[in-house]
Amino acid sequence: MRDLIEDIFARSPLDPSEAARRSVRPQRRRRFYRSARVGEGAGTFPILLDDRPVRTPARRVLEAPSRALADALAAEWNAQGEFLDPVSMPLTRLANSIIDGVVDAPEAVAAEIEKYLACDLLFYRVDRPEGLVARQIQHWDPLIAWARDALGASFVLAQGINFVAQPEAALKAARAAIPQDPWRLGAANVITTLTGSALIALAVDARRLSAQDAWTAAHVDEDWNMELWGRDELALERRRYRWAEMEAAASVLALHPDPRPGVAARAESG
Repeated sequence: MRDLIEDIFARSPLDPSEAARRSVRPQRRRRFYRSARVGEGAGTFPILLDDRPVRTPARRVLEAPSRALADALAAEWNAQGEFLDPVSMPLTRLANSIIDGVVDAPEAVAAEIEKYLACDLLFYRVDRPEGLVARQIQHWDPLIAWARDALGASFVLAQGINFVAQPEAALKAARAAIPQDPWRLGAANVITTLTGSALIALAVDARRLSAQDAWTAAHVDEDWNMELWGRDELALERRRYRWAEMEAAASVLALHPDPRPGVAARAESG
């Protein structure tokens, strides 16, 4: 079973953009288990296939830090048909990536989110057409205000694509809101990469923004262009794959509470 799992999931990168580019379905493997269930570990909840633990591509136990999250993982395995389809298992792919790639190197993952804070999507605005200007204001300004009021991070906005340096005080304040727990950190990193915005990811982490609203905010420009020039079916197919990754990351944030006392409550109050 271990070799099958490694073969199916070993090529699932943490970066969801790269995952989308590789989203051609691999050779499918027949389902080799009757049912999946959640076991009991030392403060964790392993996924069991016919009472045997599942291993990640790095041969670690596939286990979740909360029962609710483990139940969602087991549900993915139980939903498989005659053949295993890793494309339909975004939560398992994300869990593998977190266990194998985030748990031992959280500082590097947090640093990736910090890079986005310096040049966040929400900072760079168009000056025309008026309709797009209005949409950016509608979807992005409330998040800029939330960062200022809830996080204490006052960022500078710019028109066009020329880089604008952000105040160090704002960057420091926003960095403090990056989750420290590996599972929430991995989920926030995925949302950051998918949306191009660390602020959007932090807002989802703080329950200031739903996954759907975050997705809409991240695609303001793309949606405007599709309305103007028409739909790109290939781009939409990639987008559907990326949305599944977004839902998986949002599920981790929803099903695994932030261990820092009062963090979400303080963020929501802003």
